[in-house]
Amino acid sequence: MKSLDPRVVRLPLTGKAGQINPKVPYDQFGTFEVFVQSKEGKLFQHEGIVHAPDLELAYVLAKETFTRRFTCNSLYVAETRNVFVSLLTEGNINVYDLIESAHSSQAKVPYEIYHLPKRGKQHIYAGSVMAGSPEEAMSEAKEKLNQGKVIYNVWAIAADQIRFTTPEDQELWITLPEKKYRDAAEYKGGDKLNDFLNSKN
Repeated sequence: MKSLDPRVVRLPLTGKAGQINPKVPYDQFGTFEVFVQSKEGKLFQHEGIVHAPDLELAYVLAKETFTRRFTCNSLYVAETRNVFVSLLTEGNINVYDLIESAHSSQAKVPYEIYHLPKRGKQHIYAGSVMAGSPEEAMSEAKEKLNQGKVIYNVWAIAADQIRFTTPEDQELWITLPEKKYRDAAEYKGGDKLNDFLNSKN
């Protein structure tokens, strides 16, 4: 029986009933983590996720999703599968106490490290380390970025897997200092109406 719902009719046929076909590429978009620096000098923090077919479009969607309604100095995005995550602790347990020393024979590259200093809040940028693997990055962060405070979770992201904001991108956040066009009073509708009525007298 043919459906009367246009949302169903316009979908392409995917095979016979009971037959399972493999998904085609981009049938489902990937997940990308978004990190935002609201003002120059402030630390980057994790703001949320976007779904996109690739890193570059994820950057554009992140800009539109997370920075349209407030001041933003910079942002970057990384595919979720490239974000390496430590254990998540509770109470007064510092996750760094559970991270073991690790060494890698691979060439060392920069890793960006994020801390979760409070449960229920966002991860905040802690610094960079050089490491040959995510495990070594966690170990290096333990040595260099562990300040003795309770940290509940650590993220490590290889810098070459991140789409950073470039100097050429900065103009994306150039906005008018005063957005008077959003203020109904600036259109002076009442004055214009009075002028129109007075012109009829």
